[in-house]
Amino acid sequence: MSHDTHETAPTQLVQVGDVQFAYRRFGRRGGVPLLFFNYFAAPTARHRYGPSTSAIPLERETAFPLTRSETMTMTQSQNKALVLQAFDTLFNRRDYAAAERFWSPAYIQHSAHIAPGREGLFELVRAAPKELRYENALIVAEGDYVMLHGRFSGIGRPVNWIVADILRVENGLLAEHWDVIQDEATRAASKSGLPMFGDKFPD
Repeated sequence: MSHDTHETAPTQLVQVGDVQFAYRRFGRRGGVPLLFFNYFAAPTARHRYGPSTSAIPLERETAFPLTRSETMTMTQSQNKALVLQAFDTLFNRRDYAAAERFWSPAYIQHSAHIAPGREGLFELVRAAPKELRYENALIVAEGDYVMLHGRFSGIGRPVNWIVADILRVENGLLAEHWDVIQDEATRAASKSGLPMFGDKFPD
């Protein structure tokens, strides 16, 4: 039986030729990936889904099939948003109940600094100083993997950590993690003469 499944997504604008859409949902109908739209700005336009002569009212919804490339792009964008929200929820807001909705109960941990599983990560954050803060500078996604370049400050050490985190996302949850950690260099210690994070040295 054909049925709909939907994932919520932040409202974003998508330009297709002369037509500007605002989408709300990404999902499947009968196994076909679809993008669900609720608005477009141009009252008369022609685009790759055929001619349109009237605006779609806000209270209506329509769905367009996605190509394999478009589906991958949408999934990667959602995965990046998911990981950023997860990191902010756990490391900055310290909301452990909400964080459970982002991390898989079967979370696999490869970091040498963190005990196994989701609880190992949560206990690390619980034990961290209240000044703990995560900042992100760069995030990229490929397939089910998301890589972040960020800074952890307020960690109770003389210097901040600059970390490359790699997450595998499965069924909308953070399922597996690797990291590479470096101490943030001062201007005097940097042979390149450039900061490791952002455009300023910590000193």
